[in-house]
Amino acid sequence: MTTSDHSIKESDKQIKLDAIDRRILRHLRDNGRMTNVNLARLSGISAPPCLRRVRALEAAGFIKGYHAELDGEMLGFEVSFHALVGLDSQAGEVLSEFENQVGSWPEVRRCDMIRGGGDFLLRIVARNTSHENELTTRLTSVSHVTTVQTFQVIRTSKHNSGVPVYDLD
Repeated sequence: MTTSDHSIKESDKQIKLDAIDRRILRHLRDNGRMTNVNLARLSGISAPPCLRRVRALEAAGFIKGYHAELDGEMLGFEVSFHALVGLDSQAGEVLSEFENQVGSWPEVRRCDMIRGGGDFLLRIVARNTSHENELTTRLTSVSHVTTVQTFQVIRTSKHNSGVPVYDLD
């Protein structure tokens, strides 16, 4: 599938993503709080069709939600780390049980099932190194966990949300 093969399903008709849709997605990805009027201006269309396009993009699932990017350190989370987790089984119920358990921990910010070298890669935040150690110990005691390898983040030089939205070819 090429970058221009994506389409929006609105009712029973297919709508191809055009350059305007892609501009809308790019601008909302970078600033989800912008007004519809500003979004329309930046996208090169008037406000009413812009709002219709945004609603269609939301309904089709291209836009999954809006959020504020919070500063973890200002909120008392001085440490972030990744945990590579191995389980003793890859049975569906074991994987789901693990995902449900760690998914309920507010400190776990992302949980990805991975291929090669482990079963899950978690992104976790902690108040300090003592809290990090507590979370690591808690993680090692989860049912079916056989290995946990942690990697403390020293510095993040790039953190972009979403995915690239390419122009049409």
